[in-house]
Amino acid sequence: MIDLSNRVALVTGGSRGIGAAIAVMLAKAGTDVAILYRNDTKSANAIVNMIKKLNRTGLALRGNVEDYNQCKFCVDAVVKKFKRIDILVNNAGIWEYGEIGRMTHKQWQKTIDINLTGTFNMCNVVVPFMKKQKYGRIVNIASTAGQRGEAFYSHYAASKGGVIAFTKSIAVELIKKGIWVNCVAPGWIKTDMVMPEYQNLKIRKEILRSIPRGKIGLPDEIAGPVLFLSSSLSDNVVGEILNVNGGSVLCG
Repeated sequence: MIDLSNRVALVTGGSRGIGAAIAVMLAKAGTDVAILYRNDTKSANAIVNMIKKLNRTGLALRGNVEDYNQCKFCVDAVVKKFKRIDILVNNAGIWEYGEIGRMTHKQWQKTIDINLTGTFNMCNVVVPFMKKQKYGRIVNIASTAGQRGEAFYSHYAASKGGVIAFTKSIAVELIKKGIWVNCVAPGWIKTDMVMPEYQNLKIRKEILRSIPRGKIGLPDEIAGPVLFLSSSLSDNVVGEILNVNGGSVLCG
């Protein structure tokens, strides 16, 4: 039912985890996909190869989303190759421990720069192209932490809360320009980022007790909602925060 043939997507943090799942699922729906990654060239190339096996064109670009100039360079490269950008998924992010009173300013700033400023940078660079096309879909990846807070990860929660407020704000600005902006807020998802915590048996039991579904999600279970928000099936969805968390946080 979802056919995104002839569309072009750019997915940040697309070399692994949720971002990789999103990139591949978009390709399965017919989209040509560029991924922006930070360090893991081998994984990025593997995702591009998967996209190519789906008979779509893939492109891997290395860059840091917190650097505005690097964002602009990468977006210009995508437009040069594909002539357009229809879908932007702001997925790049970090989740690092930080106890208030002990957290350094550097720790705080690093998380804010990547998670929140990086989302702004990519949107600010891509939106002019989407306005010219009079069409675009932007999906920002936030977190349940941005809705309820998260002890010992206040910098992360603040960054994701900022992404949520930013999403709602620009959604109202851009919808009359033919650009839809929405957000997906995952709960616990089985990725490399959270596995060190999840492998601790005591912590795992606490996590599973907090999820009515009784299990943590998989990357594809975030990619599906992103695909929906990237398609015409979500035409009447504007500025929405779609919670994908197995029932652990019930707020929209």
